[in-house]
Amino acid sequence: MLSDSLAVTTVAVTDLDRAKRFYQEQVGLKILDETPAGFRLGAGKGSQLSVRRGQPNVGQTVAHFEVDDLDAVVRDLTSRGVAFEEYETPKTVNFIAQVGPARGAWFKDPDGNVLGLREGPAPTAG
Repeated sequence: MLSDSLAVTTVAVTDLDRAKRFYQEQVGLKILDETPAGFRLGAGKGSQLSVRRGQPNVGQTVAHFEVDDLDAVVRDLTSRGVAFEEYETPKTVNFIAQVGPARGAWFKDPDGNVLGLREGPAPTAG
């Protein structure tokens, strides 16, 4: 039954107003719904990201966006003030790592939640 349901990632933040500005103005997502406890953002292809007040999950990728042109998206987000991370594992060069057949890049929201970008063939159900 769940295979037909929309899955929504939830990100916990300490400051909802700061997070709202970051996700709207810098990442470019649109608010779909808002309550005193949090808000939900719309992303591409019907995907959504829920943001709520809570303890951030720092150090782990909490969500990633599948993109067609990783270089262009990194340039666009960088121009909006998003700071990308450099890592040794996987090794990034100019913020981008080769991960198997895909390429990835990672950035943090103001609370330290790690979000990723991924370009490459998407896994499919077999």
